[in-house]
Amino acid sequence: MKDYKKEFGKRVRKQREITGMTQANLAYFTGLHRTYIAGIERGERNPSLKNILKIARELDITIYALLRDLE
Repeated sequence: MKDYKKEFGKRVRKQREITGMTQANLAYFTGLHRTYIAGIERGERNPSLKNILKIARELDITIYALLRDLE
């Protein structure tokens, strides 16, 4: 069975690195805690749709791009 949270976290980390943001920057601009962002990237957190939207906006990527083909 595919680990959806880990795959999603990898996508967030990759896009964050592409944009040149640190976890602290992303946390600041989304209003989320840095350890929460780190947990998402490690696949330990299951973010809400609201938080996925915040992250996608700050990373200048669509929610679709972060979630596509996770099934």
